[in-house]
Amino acid sequence: MDNRQAIGSWLSGPRAAAEEMGADFGYPGRRLGMPQQGPGSMARFGRRLAAVAVDWVGCQLIAYGLITGRNLTATGDWTLWLFLALTLLTVGTVGFTPGKRIVGLRVVAEDGGRLGIGRVALRTLLLALVVPALVRDRDGRSLHDRAARAVEVRI
Repeated sequence: MDNRQAIGSWLSGPRAAAEEMGADFGYPGRRLGMPQQGPGSMARFGRRLAAVAVDWVGCQLIAYGLITGRNLTATGDWTLWLFLALTLLTVGTVGFTPGKRIVGLRVVAEDGGRLGIGRVALRTLLLALVVPALVRDRDGRSLHDRAARAVEVRI
């Protein structure tokens, strides 16, 4: 490998460098036996982020308008607690939050079944820490999903 290739691999990232050397990563979700596109395929980061934003804004509006009496200093804390309760209850019962439903996502177990309440609670707790939700593997799964053995799929 000459200097230009070494610099190019650094600029394009380790995945691009490995693919240039012949590694085949496939599509996100391939290792889990999921389809490449359509229903049941891995949810992309943009949709997941949009779902969280919809849920967060909804919880913020409820906290601001109904709970805190328009007290801005208390709204942030109540928003977090409402968001966690919403996530725990809705993912634990129907498999999606209102935001996930709007953007067409569902949370399922790796084997395609429903998540138990313990795994939903672990996933929600790690989601509250934010960082595990931002660190992703090559399939696009976040650490909080990997720890709970969960997958977000398109519906």
